[in-house]
Amino acid sequence: MNLSNFGMDSITLAGPLEAKLQASRDAGFSQIMLWAKDLAGHPGGFDEAVRLVRASGLRVTGLQVMRDFEGLSGTLHEYKLDIAKQMLRICRAVGAPLLLVCSSTSSHASGEPALLARHLAKLATLAVPLGVRIGYEALSWGRHINQYEQSWEVVQMADHANLGLVIDSFHMLARQANLDYLQEISSDRIALVQLSDFMWRDIASAEERLETARHLRVFPGEGAHSDELADLLRRLDRAGYRGDYSFEVFNDDYQQLPLAVVAQRAHRSAKWVTDQVLRRSLEMRRRTANHPTMA
Repeated sequence: MNLSNFGMDSITLAGPLEAKLQASRDAGFSQIMLWAKDLAGHPGGFDEAVRLVRASGLRVTGLQVMRDFEGLSGTLHEYKLDIAKQMLRICRAVGAPLLLVCSSTSSHASGEPALLARHLAKLATLAVPLGVRIGYEALSWGRHINQYEQSWEVVQMADHANLGLVIDSFHMLARQANLDYLQEISSDRIALVQLSDFMWRDIASAEERLETARHLRVFPGEGAHSDELADLLRRLDRAGYRGDYSFEVFNDDYQQLPLAVVAQRAHRSAKWVTDQVLRRSLEMRRRTANHPTMA
């Protein structure tokens, strides 16, 4: 585990796409999570945005975000399916290996798990020819799926090799999730781990979760849940997860700071994770190996 496992998220940084790419690279990151609006809204046009990403030398962690996809019917389902196909083409253009899908908040969506699973499996099948994987994430304010245990159950039910689970520390912390359930999840089915924290212990309502999530997240090591984050990371490490970690930090204060300052905060956070969390997990494994339990 080293810095190459961690990536910036473009949503954290202010400024144009090219400045975000430069700041991430200058801070020592080799990958970045992109949002489709970074590309669609570029002043030079979509093709120029793609060229900038390709020329940056940064690996694209994935593309954000497909919202309110699963559980719809009729014309609403067909509409969202068409949008999803366009998002997959964007993934292909920038070399994003993962399209993130967050659990629906729509009042028009069914909560029937079998239907949700079928829709996600359909999307995963569409993504195969483009070389893109689908990652499904439980929003803590999702209408039907709002805890990681529920999203894992839907992923299991879909039973599609091209569909994985996205673990998001914010939504787990906001819901005070039971981390014991992580042992039920196969590490090779985890598509991505997104990391962030926030500055107070409890969030009382869905509205407060939404407000905190979109405006007031902080980097791991900066918030009020360092112990819980450390526990989460150690559990994932012990379970064998060796994939990417992305810092998904929505923070209005960071949007007012120079990009280099924010990117360096992210770099310190990656060091906090590796030095203070995962290193301790490795030390524990070494102690266990040196002092095995006697039969």
